[in-house]
Amino acid sequence: MQARRAHVDPTPPSCRARTRALARWCLAALLASAPAWQALAAQATQPWLDRSRSFEERAAALVERMTLEEKAAQMRNAAPAIERLGVPAYDWWNEALHGVARAGGATVFPQAIGLAATFDVPLMDEISRVISDEARAKHHEFLRNGQHGRYQGLTFWSPNINIFRDPRWGRGQETYGEDPFLTARMGVAFVRGLQGDGPGADAPANPRGERYRKLDATAKHFAVHSGPEADRHHFDVHPSRRDLYETYLPAFEALVKEGQVAAVMGAYNRVYGESASASRFLLRDVLRRDWGFQGYVVSDCWAIVDVWKHHKIVATREEAAALAVKNGTELECGEEYSILPNAVKLGLISEAEIDDAVTRLFAARMRLGMFDPPGQLRWAQIPYSVNQAPQHDALARKAAQESIVLLKNDGLLPLSKDIKRIAVIGPTADDTMALLGNYYGTPADPVTVLRGIREALPQAEVLYARGADLVEGREDPAAAPLIEPQYLRPAPGSSERGLRGEYFRNRDLSGPPALVRVDAQIGFRWDRGSPTDNLMARGEVGPREAIPNDGFSIRWSGQLLPPVSGTYRIEAAANDGFRLYLDGKLLLDRWQPSERLRADSVSLQLEGGRAYDIRLEMYEADRDAAVRLAWELPGAKPPFEAALEAARQAEVVVFVGGLTGDVEGEEMTVNYPGFAGGDRTDIRLPATQRKLLEALHATGKPVVLVLTTGSALAVDWAKQNLPAILVAWYPGQRGGNAVADVLFGDVSPAGRLPVTFYQADEKLPAFDDYAMRGRTYRYFGGEPLYPFGHGLSYTRFGYSGLKLDRERLGAQDTLRVSVTVRNEGARAGDEVVQLYLAPLEPRRERALKELRGFQRVHLRPGEARELSFEMKPETDLRVYDDAAGGYTVDPGRYEVRVGASSADIRLSRRFAVAEEH
Repeated sequence: MQARRAHVDPTPPSCRARTRALARWCLAALLASAPAWQALAAQATQPWLDRSRSFEERAAALVERMTLEEKAAQMRNAAPAIERLGVPAYDWWNEALHGVARAGGATVFPQAIGLAATFDVPLMDEISRVISDEARAKHHEFLRNGQHGRYQGLTFWSPNINIFRDPRWGRGQETYGEDPFLTARMGVAFVRGLQGDGPGADAPANPRGERYRKLDATAKHFAVHSGPEADRHHFDVHPSRRDLYETYLPAFEALVKEGQVAAVMGAYNRVYGESASASRFLLRDVLRRDWGFQGYVVSDCWAIVDVWKHHKIVATREEAAALAVKNGTELECGEEYSILPNAVKLGLISEAEIDDAVTRLFAARMRLGMFDPPGQLRWAQIPYSVNQAPQHDALARKAAQESIVLLKNDGLLPLSKDIKRIAVIGPTADDTMALLGNYYGTPADPVTVLRGIREALPQAEVLYARGADLVEGREDPAAAPLIEPQYLRPAPGSSERGLRGEYFRNRDLSGPPALVRVDAQIGFRWDRGSPTDNLMARGEVGPREAIPNDGFSIRWSGQLLPPVSGTYRIEAAANDGFRLYLDGKLLLDRWQPSERLRADSVSLQLEGGRAYDIRLEMYEADRDAAVRLAWELPGAKPPFEAALEAARQAEVVVFVGGLTGDVEGEEMTVNYPGFAGGDRTDIRLPATQRKLLEALHATGKPVVLVLTTGSALAVDWAKQNLPAILVAWYPGQRGGNAVADVLFGDVSPAGRLPVTFYQADEKLPAFDDYAMRGRTYRYFGGEPLYPFGHGLSYTRFGYSGLKLDRERLGAQDTLRVSVTVRNEGARAGDEVVQLYLAPLEPRRERALKELRGFQRVHLRPGEARELSFEMKPETDLRVYDDAAGGYTVDPGRYEVRVGASSADIRLSRRFAVAEEH
């Protein structure tokens, strides 16, 4: 046997010792950094977690491991979890029209139409950044609490950039008005702020240098969609190509090309025979081929159902789902895409086409940082306390101030703060709904106009009377005043004021309450948010005490303390069911679900000085929630008479009326005189209010009209007879303060009309006619009641020195325009300088004039500033040429017009476009 040779290590002993020490150190380091090694291991087996790859590569790697059924499920808004792949559930549906909506407490800014009235792009930048901060903070708080539901994600279906072509459209309030240029400028600013790309933004990037998105914005509803609401699931629109490309498409094009908007939402209706949510022309040819859109398309909610059920473009669900995906709609809000696996089996669509759609969706989620450690993204560190922060509240007030339009002033405004007695009258003076419009969050402390005036005049007597219902035939749940805290106590002998509220996480008041607190008054409105969300935002309760958005119930109990003896009318209202007891006796019982806030009342004799046990119970099934407990005291006059009496006693009357989101809005089932399906059939102030307004004027007291509205109102009589008219729109959570700031001169108004106000007897084109002829200031040849861009001030502005840097424009030239504006009045104020372009030798039918620039500028008394604008032929002078099938620039003479509105032109200069175009 051969002897085994001994192994001899040639390494010197000192080196061997150092090597063993280094090995021990490495082992310790490896153990200490186990999470990092775990991450590396995960990246090897789960490449979609590898941040060194592109977002698209990561998404493709994830989709590759999914079954066909899992892919189809991920193409619906409520995408389920895929636990084996570590994919959490995600609902794509979220809203942020003028603040984070339907997710509980959030700052509520003026409705979109009011934001447009500011004509202030930098302000929109600031507002959208605030909204995105609150949205990010809310999303990560939801995640920390294991919540992945609707209105809790990072994909927001805002803004609405449809053109408000007709004042009858109930959803026009959601838009930026009737002008494509204004809509584009406000829309681009909103999108960039929401997505983290606004001025001064420093969006984080992945290791490959690809920028993350803060949120996804969605441009909707692509592309020809503005009513009628009642027909939106059926009608087919065939606009001229000129109207399509010059009116309906430009804002969408700007949001895609300039704003880099993440998503586009299709509409319900057909366009040229195709469903807008399954249109090859709109989604493939225009959006992707012509504009180079790289994002994803989502259908409007249940619009894919319409493809087969109402439009009857195809016969089956499978055909509808396949058609929508093949034509470019990757994400469905609805359930039809659940049938996609069967559509693949039938040969209607390939799995490869499904893969492409799902990969786009997951790339979007990757770009939002959803599959990265939270610590990698600074937006995930935004504290929840930013929601409704004091500085956000202040910004909401500033936005409301800037949105208010002074239509008329015969010298009555601003009112003196030395007024001893003022009457505030009207159906929206003390109605929170008049602040909110639609698609809103829950403000912590909304200020109505009545409250705003009272806060502005603490030394004055402010008389209030509702006076009239909002519209005829409406069961008005806000007619009686809320029972004030001094007449309520939570228990016998208690020094607290209000009622004891017990909040339950179920509909039947069962089990122990999740939260118990004393509520001073019972008057709440939660837009798809839970009752405790606004308190959570202020840090007054925590997640463990939270009540769900739907399926909750509340019991308020305590004692009612009538101040005098007599007949009281006690009113309760809720959405959904409610019951009211007094001394153990059931007085009102409406324990059934309801689609809207409804009221019931009872009249009974009560003794002054006696305490009555009172109990109000309510439950919420789903959607919006609201509740009120109100009364009318003995001897209360009928509302109309009470209003006239208040007016006679006052030095001046402020009438606050108009509309609310209860009567104008999205596809409503309840109709009133002058309203149909959420749209309007009469553009005048409702008859109930006209009658009251005329009676108030007849008292001889000066009357200021303050309009809450989301659309143009024909107030011809008021223009002829009243000294002052303000439009407050739906001004958001601090709207009442903002109106008072303008009424009493703390702020000089400078809002401008983003829509034309027509006269009451104007014969408008048919509502369902989408031709632009005769519509909006661009094509309307008549005399408006108030023109687009109109708005007065408490000071005066002069214009001078309009200059063009050239008189003849070539193909590659840029026209530079400058003008000097001076504040010629005695007080500081804002002026909105507007630049319009008009063709002097039109070669084809085209707009009479078009907005091509605007700037809002603040000037002190005597201060002057030179402003400059730029125009480029290929964007600002283009028109659609039917023969060429595309845009062209017509040669000839044009006029630049600069002024304070589309009708108030102060200066003009002409230039020519060379024939070479």
